[in-house]
Amino acid sequence: MTSRSITIVGAGHSGLQLAIGLLDAGYDVTLISNRTPEQLRNGPIASSQCMFDAARGHERDLGLDLWPDAPTVDGISFTVAPPQAQGIKATSWAHRLDAPAQSVDQRLKFPAFMELFEARGGTLIYEEAGVHDLERYAAKSELVLVAAGKGEIAQLFERDSGRSQHAEPQRALALTYVHGMRPREEFSAVNFNLIPGVGEYFVFPALTVTGPCEIMVLEGLPGSDMDSWKGLGPEEHLENSLRILRTYLPWEAERCTDVQLTDPNGVLQGRYPPTVRHPLATLPSGATVLGMADVVVLNDPITGQGSNNAAKCAAAYLDGIVGRGDRAYDDAFKRGLFEDYWTYAKHVVAWTNTMLAPPAPHALQVLGAAQENAAIAKRFANGFDHPPDFADWFMSEEAAAAYLVSFESER
Repeated sequence: MTSRSITIVGAGHSGLQLAIGLLDAGYDVTLISNRTPEQLRNGPIASSQCMFDAARGHERDLGLDLWPDAPTVDGISFTVAPPQAQGIKATSWAHRLDAPAQSVDQRLKFPAFMELFEARGGTLIYEEAGVHDLERYAAKSELVLVAAGKGEIAQLFERDSGRSQHAEPQRALALTYVHGMRPREEFSAVNFNLIPGVGEYFVFPALTVTGPCEIMVLEGLPGSDMDSWKGLGPEEHLENSLRILRTYLPWEAERCTDVQLTDPNGVLQGRYPPTVRHPLATLPSGATVLGMADVVVLNDPITGQGSNNAAKCAAAYLDGIVGRGDRAYDDAFKRGLFEDYWTYAKHVVAWTNTMLAPPAPHALQVLGAAQENAAIAKRFANGFDHPPDFADWFMSEEAAAAYLVSFESER
């Protein structure tokens, strides 16, 4: 057991998971949150947070799998809907995941994790941390980690131009939490719909503050018909979501004839550039703090990896910190923690950026082949759980061609 002191700024998924893991390992952990559990429960939605099995496994390891009866996401469905042929599915297939995914509203999850952290002996402080506060934490703690992806302190972490492909937002984002959607037949799934030149729509079951629901995620290309959220109130937001479905995805609109918002806070709009940042920020005193999860690797939600990345980053940092033992937390160690995580995260970044780009011919060929070949559909679906696998067969024309040829040799 150790009593080394660590402060984590930001009580989101990565900060909470790491804090609880370190606490269980015997560390003296202080967690800084700018919101109380009650404020979180009564506040706006923050994410779509569909977590696949590997990420959920990190929660299970720490006793954080607190919603066993929440709806499960049992598969992935993929449809290409050409806007010039509205109402037509150019490609459409579905396959079960090897293990179910799950989405629990962060307004439920984070307060429960915060209360569990305190119950296990952690110190939880409520304040809006600025640079001056980081100096104070650094003076009292052996290691300070920043898991707060917004605000003044997040700006301390400089953009890594060598690892960041985009400088501008690539999508106009909109979340809509609803009750009353007709369940998907056969098995529950992330229903992913690609509308080339317009945007993407995906929807899946979840658990929110008012019970089981469906989360509608709309991603509009800037300037497209789906880039149409600014200034809309909650009910207008819902109606715009339904308008888009009626226009481009009538099979999805048919499921939505009786939907209503889960609550007035069940909508979210925004846009941001996907960004990779340098992992260390230097304070005026010369002390350094280490960023984690969205602070240092921020992806577009198109591949649904945000919460998964948070869990996997927290797990990687936990292993590295525990493995460090009593040795100093110097800058080389801090950078090494991030680089160990980056060996995984770089694949998520590459795959996400690929999905943001206009579909490459080889990608459409593979996705089209999945319609006839269940093995391809299965592999793509389970890639959401382990994105590094895409590098071996999907990410380049050469790899895709070799993968498709491999099926011919089996005949």
